[in-house]
Amino acid sequence: MTHRILLRAGHVLSMDPAVGDLPQGDVLIEDGRIAAVDREIGADAEVLDMTGRIVIPGFVDTHRHTWEASIRNVAPDATLDDYFVDILDTFAPLYTPEDVYAANLAGALECLNAGITTLVDWSHINNTPEHPDAAIRALTETGIRAQYAYGSANTSLADYWFESKIAIPGEDVRRVRTEYFASDGGLLTLALATRGPGFCVNDVVTSEWALARELDIPITVHVAMGRLAGRFGMVKQLHDLGLLGPDTTYVHCCYFSEEEWRLVADSGGTVSIAPQVETQMGHGWPPVMKAIEHGLRPSLSIDVVTTVPGDMFTQIRAAFAAERARVNAASWQADVPVPDTMLTARQMLDIATRNGAHVAGLEDRTGSLTPGKRADIVAIDATALNVAPVHDAAAAVALSADVSNVETVIVDGVVRKRDGRLMADVARARHLVEESRDRLLAAKGARA
Repeated sequence: MTHRILLRAGHVLSMDPAVGDLPQGDVLIEDGRIAAVDREIGADAEVLDMTGRIVIPGFVDTHRHTWEASIRNVAPDATLDDYFVDILDTFAPLYTPEDVYAANLAGALECLNAGITTLVDWSHINNTPEHPDAAIRALTETGIRAQYAYGSANTSLADYWFESKIAIPGEDVRRVRTEYFASDGGLLTLALATRGPGFCVNDVVTSEWALARELDIPITVHVAMGRLAGRFGMVKQLHDLGLLGPDTTYVHCCYFSEEEWRLVADSGGTVSIAPQVETQMGHGWPPVMKAIEHGLRPSLSIDVVTTVPGDMFTQIRAAFAAERARVNAASWQADVPVPDTMLTARQMLDIATRNGAHVAGLEDRTGSLTPGKRADIVAIDATALNVAPVHDAAAAVALSADVSNVETVIVDGVVRKRDGRLMADVARARHLVEESRDRLLAAKGARA
């Protein structure tokens, strides 16, 4: 029997140029798929009244180390250099599979609560084969759409991040591929989270790229950030190794040379930018306009909740402010008007939704309210005092709304948040992640 949900009388921002915006419109969901978007739809369906709500595609976070939810805010003032020592060399070696499960459960529910319906889980905490099992189990239980990016272990900073000779274990990635991701059409898909040249010797780099391509899964890698990796010329090295391709997402990209921007664009690569982390921790200026100028479609990501908030509203505003500040300062210095290409609030919403789906390789199924795509939909309460009155709905979402205004969240046609409350055992998730926090702090103290 067909299951239908009708979102009625909302201000619909479809983010699909062909569908457009509907100041008052309906969205019909049938068996998890968007069946229609129109001004008024008649259907025998469960009706959710969207009056006073702004209806948008779910946000897409293209790079988050979800396992770090247990150690939220332990490094509030950290630089990137601090992070490697304080997190990867201190806490990461202590993580058990139970810690990963707790963090991924709480972290994915945090995403859903904030209207993030798709997550790229950059999971470089695979200290044993049980660690990825725990991470995937937690993602599955929450019902989020996610790309699980299998990363390295992190039991020693020296072993895994300084010209590392230790490759991600191919046999375990193959096991995970067979056991959990035999199909690429499910709610969860698989990627490989690689460290790349500079962090690893060339033999490790080429073996990890070969593994991903053998398994036909996408690749995601941090590049060109901070004092260290900003000098590696990682994309140029990848080019020299013959490894560039359209299956690779480059995270941060703050210190690309012009040649490297061209290499990424020409190879069909994609870009993920984490603006709050980049400005706060010293990775470099978020290169949103640089990516656009080279014909790329940048996406946004959260990165680490050890140091920054875990919601997309923060990322939208950080990117918007940083980019406009940079351009305004340059224009003032040159005594010229600001260019017509200045970022707009509407562009930022597009970057956080449709571009994110593109970068995650999922634009055929999510990222816009397009009939035929899966129903990943968020409703924002526009009657709240921090949002009302609405003059420009895209600006209201991008510049005024926050997590408290995320009223309804639907993933793959299933309501995951209703009337402002998650449809999940939040108390259990909080209990588990607090237990994990206590266990990790005790282990850290014992090791000191």
